[in-house]
Amino acid sequence: MGVQRANGASLLRALVVVCALCWALSSRCAEGQNSNGQLSVNASPQNARKIPDKMFGIFFEEINHAGAGGLWAELVSNRGFEAGGPNTPSNIDPWLIIGDESSIIVGTDRTSCFERNPVALRMEVLCASKKTNACPSGGVGVYNPGYWGMNIEKGKVYKVSLHIRSSDTVSLTVSLTSSDGLQKLAAHTITGSKKTFAKWTKIEFHLRSNQNNTNSRLQLTTSKSGVVWLDQVSVMPMDTYMGHGFRKDLASMLANLKPQFLKFPGGNYAMGNYLRNAFRWSETVGPWEERPGHFNDAWGYWTDDGLGFFEFLQLAEDLGASPVWVVNDGASLNEEVSTKTIASLVKDVVNGIEFARGGPKTTWGSVRASMGHPESFKLDYVSIGNQECWMLYYRGNYQKFYSAIKSAYPDINIISSCDRPTISPSNPADLYDVHVYTSLTNMFSKTSMFDNTPRGAPKAIVSEYAVTGNDAGKGTLVAALAEAAFLIGLERNSDVVEMASCAPLFVNDNDRRPFYPVTILTS
Repeated sequence: MGVQRANGASLLRALVVVCALCWALSSRCAEGQNSNGQLSVNASPQNARKIPDKMFGIFFEEINHAGAGGLWAELVSNRGFEAGGPNTPSNIDPWLIIGDESSIIVGTDRTSCFERNPVALRMEVLCASKKTNACPSGGVGVYNPGYWGMNIEKGKVYKVSLHIRSSDTVSLTVSLTSSDGLQKLAAHTITGSKKTFAKWTKIEFHLRSNQNNTNSRLQLTTSKSGVVWLDQVSVMPMDTYMGHGFRKDLASMLANLKPQFLKFPGGNYAMGNYLRNAFRWSETVGPWEERPGHFNDAWGYWTDDGLGFFEFLQLAEDLGASPVWVVNDGASLNEEVSTKTIASLVKDVVNGIEFARGGPKTTWGSVRASMGHPESFKLDYVSIGNQECWMLYYRGNYQKFYSAIKSAYPDINIISSCDRPTISPSNPADLYDVHVYTSLTNMFSKTSMFDNTPRGAPKAIVSEYAVTGNDAGKGTLVAALAEAAFLIGLERNSDVVEMASCAPLFVNDNDRRPFYPVTILTS
């Protein structure tokens, strides 16, 4: 059922136009010019238009730590020690050592019990509890500051998970502390004989904080000499949105938007600068410890893929939004797979749809069921690529994806990265994707962008729009008015515009990198 907009929409249009007019007039008055203007508003019910059910949604991209260190509640950064690459010893950033080279030597090796992420941390403790070779007060070890400090709250419970191996006696204290390690918020000591941890062993326990500290860290310390290996160290708040691992405060904000769709996992993030760093859905599902993670080269940081394909589908379900999956179509920003060799990537996408929609006894549906969701997700939209229509192999590859998906799932709506004039019976699409990143002034003019679009299918999904550059800053009233005016134009043309979402959804203020928009398409 569509949403009927009558007097409310007319009043909103009038408000935006009035505000914009006032802004323009005030600018001219400031220049010493006198201006007279007349504004006529027709708010009659017959001018109302029924807009589509899914007109307004949200678009999430892993950019500027929107997920890792943002919406995804994991507090430990580089929890599997894989961010430094497969060659060891490697950089363990942001982990740091407690002690010095006379008391502890820390490095990585490839001894993990996880085949897809083999790197583990090796701690060789040289000091002991004896006076002749005593460790410093509080012991030695490593600490992780999380993403610009962990926000630990008094009375809140945090689930700690880690894997340990050692052929020596173990006495390892795991604690949440202030950034300098002096203030202890919560602690738990893991002990064991020489045989206890001879093989990799997973340890889980809860820590309840006795204080608030917005700039905390996780410490693992010991005063026992010997060698201890650590891997997959995680700290997750127990109180997450619907218990599914999303920060409650941020996810609640999304819920309050009442989005009708959630497009994910991104644009450039889905592509990668190079295909080796593209988002691979099948490597982001299953137990989190077994996910290899990957370098987000589009935006310059490591992600452990705790926020993966399954979690995006779960978030859409929790928000009551339709998932819109952006798939990699064999293109990165710097390379392409030819149409002749695209078949394996096509099959991978069809498998991904089976993961979301297949029964619990299907090959990939059973993987979803093993993750605690035997019921299928309602995945009805698949977007083929991210604005790559200009690339050499896009159209040929697109047709391969379109045919395979429609053959297996004829009801799925397929979104093309090509503009409307290129779509035809030989190059079909249910929707076509439009991105609009522009200046404040130009955004106001985009209100009429779809006025002259030929009526009829396919309709547009304006999945990314924003006032950008110096006109945007960290948000201004005039920029908001420009975007509101643009949206009014979309509502007015909702017979040819099906869906719309602003982008990017989140920006972590600790990592505000320049945002380079992709090609703007016009209808």
